[in-house]
Amino acid sequence: MFYVFNTNGPMYAGSYERLSQIAAVRGVARPAALRSNTTDVGERAAGQLATDTAPPHTQRQSAQLRSAYGQDAPKERRPLELVADVMTRGALTVRPHMSVEAAWSLLSTHRVAQAPVLNERDRVVGLLLRADMAPPSLARSPSPAMAQRRVAELMLTPVPAVAQDTSLRRLAHVLMDTGLPGLPVTDAEGVLLGFVSRTDILRAVAADPPLDMWG
Repeated sequence: MFYVFNTNGPMYAGSYERLSQIAAVRGVARPAALRSNTTDVGERAAGQLATDTAPPHTQRQSAQLRSAYGQDAPKERRPLELVADVMTRGALTVRPHMSVEAAWSLLSTHRVAQAPVLNERDRVVGLLLRADMAPPSLARSPSPAMAQRRVAELMLTPVPAVAQDTSLRRLAHVLMDTGLPGLPVTDAEGVLLGFVSRTDILRAVAADPPLDMWG
């Protein structure tokens, strides 16, 4: 199941096949220069925080995330088939009213390439990409003029989202079609459950149990 959300709430809920027909989704294909490939960030999952500079409580959270991937506990051997199998649970988020400068600082501190944007009701209304705040070749900081703008002006909206019980094969199609680095994982009302990125899928390809893209 896929969704589309904008600042007014849910726009769409349905299959991948129909999602590709939604004009708002067709329009989110990212130009190569604006894809999330900044020099020091890459496509780190929106909720995956760096452990080398993170405080102790964040390191504990990262340990819990590693455990969720099955690195610290015995696991049943089965193919990874669903978004829920590889997604990062929980995510760094920003608000529409935040300044670009504040959002940049937050994403840079956590070495995150993108973040879901939540409204005052904690519903997903957009996706902010670091690469949209400054060109990748100048990714150390946004320009002074850009820094004073609001997240609402730069965020990607309407934004596609995905349910956690969606097949990874369907998700891969959407990521290829849109050029996005990942999608928020939500329920039908836009409540954020996590984030799933291209990096999550690549990690799963190399993981044991294996990723099953053909189930």
